[in-house]
Amino acid sequence: MEQQEQSGQIQTDTFLAQIGNHQNPVTGSINTPIYFSTTYEHPTLGESTGYDYTRTKNPTREVVESALAVLENGAVGLATSSGMSAIQLVFSQFPVGSQIVASRDLYGGSYRYFKELEYQGMYQFIYVDDEAGFEKAITDETAAVFIETPTNPLMSEVSLEKIAIFTKQHQAQLIVDNTFYTPLIQRPLDLGADIVLHSATKYLGGHNDLLAGAVIARSQEVGERLAYSLNTTGAVLSPFDSWLLIRGLKTLALRMERHEKNAQAVVAYLKSSPYVNEVMYPGRGGMLSFKIKNQEMIKEFLLNLTIFTYAESLGGVESLITYPTTQTHADIPKELRESYGLTPDLLRISTGIEASEDLIADLKQAFELLA
Repeated sequence: MEQQEQSGQIQTDTFLAQIGNHQNPVTGSINTPIYFSTTYEHPTLGESTGYDYTRTKNPTREVVESALAVLENGAVGLATSSGMSAIQLVFSQFPVGSQIVASRDLYGGSYRYFKELEYQGMYQFIYVDDEAGFEKAITDETAAVFIETPTNPLMSEVSLEKIAIFTKQHQAQLIVDNTFYTPLIQRPLDLGADIVLHSATKYLGGHNDLLAGAVIARSQEVGERLAYSLNTTGAVLSPFDSWLLIRGLKTLALRMERHEKNAQAVVAYLKSSPYVNEVMYPGRGGMLSFKIKNQEMIKEFLLNLTIFTYAESLGGVESLITYPTTQTHADIPKELRESYGLTPDLLRISTGIEASEDLIADLKQAFELLA
């Protein structure tokens, strides 16, 4: 994994481990307290402690939001109730009739939401495959560009720096879903993006016990507008889930290092397997996909696994294997998803932090039982 940059005067690893520390001088508590209070006392008429109502501002959520802003090098960080609520928040900025250019290969839930917005007559979406497609599609009519890099599940990458040039030329907003890479591998705001978002359920939380989203804005102006919208609509992260996210972030650097190391080992094995036609891995991170030679064997192959868990989601300490055709991307029409390569022979792996030797042995025995 790439060398982390500094967050302020300390390395990112140190910053992560210290999130919430040295912020409670009255008690000296190491862990950030969970403030369950819905409302807060006003000292007197016209005065506030800075906390009035928990939807607007909560001390526990404030700690994690500040940390998210630092990690992505943004001006404002916001914690939402899910990854999809993060996407909804970002798209609440644009007026009816706006044109959005988006990655064609993207999370099925994002596609489902975008199709619903089109059905309601809210926005027009244009889907493209690569940098040349983005350059051609982005015009003065474009309000925003939505990118996954790498994409889910085909693991394709584009240059954010190049696409940022096109968006700036046409005064469009560049939005990047950075869930797969996290700010430890890629910082989209430093590469020209205006907004970065995460399903914090995944790597940021890291333990498959949390539903959360994150939105970080590069500018104070955009961040304040999003904060106003979040307060208005109310899809904020709860105090307890904010605490879980703080806990998860503290080990993010350690986990990402192991996720990536394991992914690279699994990729090397899969490339040598006679049961595999193609392996898709961008060279970084813990996510990969592969195409099995005989898709009729997928059900039996999944049943044969003993360490990998056949389940949706990703980014947790446990290794998961997903069949996008019937799980994460089932809402994308069959003809459409197969037209760009999301075929029924494709499986997606989220490598956990187990011993890589055990992961490889599990895949190997599951394949061999097919013979």
